[in-house]
Amino acid sequence: MNVNQFPDRIIEIDQEQYLYFGGTSYLGLPTNKIFQDLVVKNILKWGTTYGSSRNANIKLTAYDDGETFLAQHIKAEAAVTVSSGMLAGKIVIEQLNKETDCYFHFPDLHPAIKVNNSFPVFINNKINPRLLDAKEEKITVLTDGVPSYQTKAVDLSVLKEIPNHKVITLVVDESHSLGILGINGAGIYSEIDLPIKRKIMISSLGKAFGLTGGVIASDLSFINQIKKLDIFVSAAGMNPAFVQTLSDAASVYITQHQKLLENLDYISTKLIPKDSIKFNKIYPLIYLEAAAVSETLFKNKIIVAHFKYQENAKDLNRIVITANHSTADLDQIITVLNHY
Repeated sequence: MNVNQFPDRIIEIDQEQYLYFGGTSYLGLPTNKIFQDLVVKNILKWGTTYGSSRNANIKLTAYDDGETFLAQHIKAEAAVTVSSGMLAGKIVIEQLNKETDCYFHFPDLHPAIKVNNSFPVFINNKINPRLLDAKEEKITVLTDGVPSYQTKAVDLSVLKEIPNHKVITLVVDESHSLGILGINGAGIYSEIDLPIKRKIMISSLGKAFGLTGGVIASDLSFINQIKKLDIFVSAAGMNPAFVQTLSDAASVYITQHQKLLENLDYISTKLIPKDSIKFNKIYPLIYLEAAAVSETLFKNKIIVAHFKYQENAKDLNRIVITANHSTADLDQIITVLNHY
């Protein structure tokens, strides 16, 4: 279906209005007037793009402002922005290839941090014996903050079972948890307290944070290593107007996050629990086990996310709740789900 306007809570198709519960605009920022005004103000100051290397002799203070905000918000020692979440993942993997003997991954990993010849953390629902052997090595564990088809943060407790002669680096893709989980949407990075050498967070900023770009957060030493990589030095940075907006919109992120939590709490009081519906009151995705539900919703003028996300994967059927949905919107979709 093609639409000729941004798909916010309402979209028009063939001159008919539908409620929209898809996309990834969790905080509803792309159409938020206060947020838009900040973006426009910063475009007028910083231009529409800046194609120079971040290591050029001219440095823009927008990057200092935005990256300082991100580090403080995520509660990391340092953070750096890049042009996309996908690039953030690929840059991190390029650096880790120099210092990793072996990779392991949690299930349903996003392509941004997938690595060839990586081993699964679990085999037949048990920890991979390869993680428990006597070999001394540096390993990197890769995971999404919230795995696909799940509605809560990944359980990392299995890492406690790994013996300490395995030196662990943990990489977490928080594209679908930054801005959503944690205090004020800080994500899960700061809550990870495990016997590991280093933790690294990467995320798209084009989801909850409403701006095209990506972020890498970790300790200062690792971020400084990233800034020396050829792939970072030779690439243009994230749009400086957008990076400045990150800092300027700090209070907007908090306000919209609170609205999102209020919408989720409202749903939890009205939605009848069913095995065919996967919902968690602190997470804005509702997964539908029966694909036919999306057809019933469509007949009731409600559109949800319904497509194949990756090759050879099952169809994705999910409802996306945003901060912009009204109580009336929520009542309509809850009514259909309760009667299905």
